[in-house]
Amino acid sequence: MTIDEYITLIDDASVYDVASKTPLELASNLSARLGNRIFMKREDLQPVFSFKIRGAYNKIAKLSQDALDAGVICSSAGNHAQGVALAAQRKNVRAVIVMPVTTPTIKINAVRSFGGEVLLHGDTYDDADARARELEQEQGLTFIHPFDDPAVIAGQGTIGRELINQLEEDVQAVFVPIGGGGLIAGIAAYVKGKRPDIRIIGVEPEDSAAMQKSLAAGKLITLDHVGIFADGVAVRRVGDETFRICQQLVDEIVTVDTDQICAAIRDIFEDTRSIVEPAGALAVAGVKKYIAANSIENQAFVVINGGANVNFDRLRHIAERAAIGEQREMLLGVEIPEKPGSFRIFCEALGRRSITEFNYRYSDSRKAHIFVGVELRHGADEHAELIENLTRLGFPLVDLSDNEMAKLHVRHMVGGTAKIENERLFRFEFPERPGALLDFLKAIGTDWNISLFHYRNHGSDYGRILAGIQVATEESEELEAHLADLGYTYREESDNPAYAMFLA
Repeated sequence: MTIDEYITLIDDASVYDVASKTPLELASNLSARLGNRIFMKREDLQPVFSFKIRGAYNKIAKLSQDALDAGVICSSAGNHAQGVALAAQRKNVRAVIVMPVTTPTIKINAVRSFGGEVLLHGDTYDDADARARELEQEQGLTFIHPFDDPAVIAGQGTIGRELINQLEEDVQAVFVPIGGGGLIAGIAAYVKGKRPDIRIIGVEPEDSAAMQKSLAAGKLITLDHVGIFADGVAVRRVGDETFRICQQLVDEIVTVDTDQICAAIRDIFEDTRSIVEPAGALAVAGVKKYIAANSIENQAFVVINGGANVNFDRLRHIAERAAIGEQREMLLGVEIPEKPGSFRIFCEALGRRSITEFNYRYSDSRKAHIFVGVELRHGADEHAELIENLTRLGFPLVDLSDNEMAKLHVRHMVGGTAKIENERLFRFEFPERPGALLDFLKAIGTDWNISLFHYRNHGSDYGRILAGIQVATEESEELEAHLADLGYTYREESDNPAYAMFLA
């Protein structure tokens, strides 16, 4: 299909029986901080709190009566499922929604509230998708793809049509989150077709950048593994059709990390008092990174706020990481002399800065180790200045602000070191569901002693564990082979400086 044909499809799209024309709002606080005008397209205000209702409804509205009578099916871990369920309810159509067992309860309940028949199957989206494809054939249902379908792409493209009508000043670029690519393909088709001067910039998580890698390679790339913090865009392979369109029309891809996404969630909250999901904040994280990297001032940008289906339990994790992502907090591991007055001298070195966290444990008669969080008012410059000042005053330190193990685990574990023979440290991820922790422990087995263990539920789809395992040198290869066979994502952290300072 040509871009002109897509524009026609978008102009003819049936979405407003159920979807809303969402506002384009100036983010005053964010604009002032960035020195540019940032306009938010508020797709988090849709009836299902996500743009996904547009594509789902348009696809179902275009089906024949025979297909409608037979019913529809989809596989999804969240927003697409809700869109299909609500669209089917409005059309009085049977909808079967296959979701991974790991799907958050809030999304399962939302689908059921719209009349969807929920079937939980497998730990991953791929498992759910395979089962949905089987049921499609067995029951004669029509599969509603979440992104790789012209009707779905056209439905999402109505956002681009609304933008063209809402823009009242020259905009340099539109930032769009990317999962499978349906949203950016639809927006790009319409905006580039009408205003080719406006840049289309996609945003992906660094650990789920399937579109960026595919565009760079000039062919579709399937990722071996994707991060699941921004679960709404955790796609191993983008669509054939969405990739084709993005090759033609997308100007650039920006990738962002978890801390930057968390900071963007807070930015949106400060301007709108709404809490978006991680995938919904990608565009804001992307525009911030883009402006900083290119030293841009006094220009106008649009960001797509994609959705607001976030588990309440995840907010504590988001809040912890937001300050670091915004460079409003730094984490340090500091060694101080174990003698009276050391605390006071160290705190004087920090000056009048606010302390966000202070963990201390006696190490030995000569020194103590402190895990400290410090609030920053002036970002990266103040970060460097404080490290320089502490180093000049003779405090040995390790900057832990970018240390994933320290942020996920060590800050909650500081309690003194232990001398454990033959200990190796590993960080694991496993699908989060009832009984998953016990399953993990059974899989690790009883051949080796677990000498350290920390698990914390972050309200996400995957559990995260830090484990110390005692293993003799001659058994190292056997342990590594066993861990590889388990199928869990893991990495060794035995050389992590936070481990050496606080745990080993």
